[in-house]
Amino acid sequence: MTRVLVPTGALGLGYDRAALERGVANRPDIIAVDGGSTDSGPSYLGRGVSKYSRASTKAEWRELMAARAAAGVPLVIGTAGTCGADSAVDWLLDITREIAQETGTQVKVATLKSGQPAARVKAALAAGRLRALPAAPEISDAVIDQCSNVVALAGAEQIAAALATGADIVIAGRTTDTAIIAALPITRGDNPGPAWHGAKVGECGALATTHPNSGVIQIDFDANGFTVEPMAPEAAATPYTVSAHMLYENSDPFILHEPGGYLDVTGSDYRALDARRVRVEGSRWVPGRYTVKLEGARVAGYQTVGLAVIRDRRYVRNAHVWAEDVVARVTEKIIARMGIAAEDFTVEIRLIGIDATLGGLETRKTLPVEVGVLGILTCPTAEQAAEAGKILNPYLLHHPLTEDEPMPTFAFPFSPAEMQRGALYEFCLNHVMELDDPMSAFVLETHEVGHG
Repeated sequence: MTRVLVPTGALGLGYDRAALERGVANRPDIIAVDGGSTDSGPSYLGRGVSKYSRASTKAEWRELMAARAAAGVPLVIGTAGTCGADSAVDWLLDITREIAQETGTQVKVATLKSGQPAARVKAALAAGRLRALPAAPEISDAVIDQCSNVVALAGAEQIAAALATGADIVIAGRTTDTAIIAALPITRGDNPGPAWHGAKVGECGALATTHPNSGVIQIDFDANGFTVEPMAPEAAATPYTVSAHMLYENSDPFILHEPGGYLDVTGSDYRALDARRVRVEGSRWVPGRYTVKLEGARVAGYQTVGLAVIRDRRYVRNAHVWAEDVVARVTEKIIARMGIAAEDFTVEIRLIGIDATLGGLETRKTLPVEVGVLGILTCPTAEQAAEAGKILNPYLLHHPLTEDEPMPTFAFPFSPAEMQRGALYEFCLNHVMELDDPMSAFVLETHEVGHG
């Protein structure tokens, strides 16, 4: 049997400290935590930085390092620094060094880097070892060269290799969310079907329970299945909460693809052992060729945004007409005065409070008291975006609905009303790369950190 303790869905989100203490007291074999994902868009991968604050990350990582020492087991994090880029691995390694120095401890750290040099990806493309996933964009050598960061999602094999170094702490770059949980049970001979299924259930901590924000969850793996138990006393795992998690961030409720095969839960049985624990058996692992998913981000332009607020009832009622006229006039002026071709820039206005989230899918027709007007300008260069933002500015402040009415004045929440967002990134890879050796696309190193 292998016991995995998952303290939270992502480092930096917080968790129940008392529940973590209970989990440590239950003598886990490993503590596994996710560090991020692509949920927040391509900018973090493009820039190679963390979404979460350094202060929050350091405070929670310090507590998890202490929990690891108390339990005497490895601590592993996947997709370090939100995006899993090599620079994010180095970032968390630096934080680990700081904590070790401040606490007077010495630990062995293994770093697993997932960054892919352009030459490797282009060689795979030329050799026919790159396969597009559904809705993948067209790629070429030029597109690959434009990527500021490309990462491969590590699986259980790479995490197992890192654990085999005897490291106290494993800081992994981009991994599948499940790999950090499934690796040790599989290595120790537990059934790989339940290992991958239990890892999927536990990837987001207590999200698969009745109290998602409590964070801490314990999963016991064995030869026949797995058992899920939340560590917060008010939380419960039920057959519904556990089975439903196969629908989370997954296009198929029964199949989950991972490096080297896929999980099939068609025949899985979910049974409540008591009011808080669920037992799952019947999950099946189907081996296949070894591929790793690639993620890449590149600069797609530069943005300036402007913000105003309109409150006049007539303007609120006619906000769409007003916004369409502003977009048309600003677009015309940018073409005429800046010499940018229409296809090379965009002017967009989102009406916050009306339909900024859903756009044309919005069904609610009630009008708000006021509307936030968010103007978004995207251009090939930062200088052009800044100039375009200044062209938009007077329209957000004074543009009338008709030519024969007094000039209105809307509210700017700050001055200047426009802000430079800098580079706009986009994902440009949604492919899998075939590997003969699972470690051939990853770099594993060990570090002695701190002092005794």
